[in-house]
Amino acid sequence: MSQFYTYQLADNLRHHARLGMVVLQTDETIEHDLHRMLPPDHATIYATRVPSASEVTKETLAEMAKELPAVASLLPNSLTYQAVGYGCTSGTAVIGAQRIEELVKQGCQTDAVSNPLSALIAACQHMGIKRLAFLSPYLESVSDHLRARVHEADIATPLFGTFNEEQEANVARITGDSIIEAGVELGLQGDCDAVFLSCTNLRTLDVISEIESKVNKPVLSSNQVLAWHLAQLAGLNIKHQGFGRLWM
Repeated sequence: MSQFYTYQLADNLRHHARLGMVVLQTDETIEHDLHRMLPPDHATIYATRVPSASEVTKETLAEMAKELPAVASLLPNSLTYQAVGYGCTSGTAVIGAQRIEELVKQGCQTDAVSNPLSALIAACQHMGIKRLAFLSPYLESVSDHLRARVHEADIATPLFGTFNEEQEANVARITGDSIIEAGVELGLQGDCDAVFLSCTNLRTLDVISEIESKVNKPVLSSNQVLAWHLAQLAGLNIKHQGFGRLWM
């Protein structure tokens, strides 16, 4: 014999911020970092993945644009999001922040769209940063395009260093010690207000504080600024120790 029961519907976790993330297929780092900075007692994060090439060039980055509406539509469509993040710093520079916002909003209901480039600019404005020492894992040709977009926001990048890596799988495995050594060397050269560690796949979150202590300057990273900006857009008041001066 079957029995049928009445039920009540919950309120869609209204006490949490609802955030969406478009994560690159090749990214092994960003989701873990975001959950650490945007914990579940503050935000619920829903993720979808966009196809991305294993080799990072301007051409492969541009190819992601056509996929964005479809992958954004795979986020739960019964929800409206306070903000959705697109998780690629260099991809934003190639496709354009405004275009990414338009494409993501074609696929889901969200009040705002962020990305690491827009988040970096917002963080620099918040902290009064005008000159960055810029550390990238990628080929210089990819990084030059990103630096040009940063310059358009009146933020200079007089110091630049790169691991000159083309393969995403290798980027995710660059050691913390390697990042610290390069970040400190750049930051101590003097001609900068802060150090920026570019790329959402680079494992930067646990080295930010150590680099800051050695260069006595703020250190920003792609995942750090993106999580911070998503929190700002969602109206969250979150403070952290250990993830850099930006969160204090």
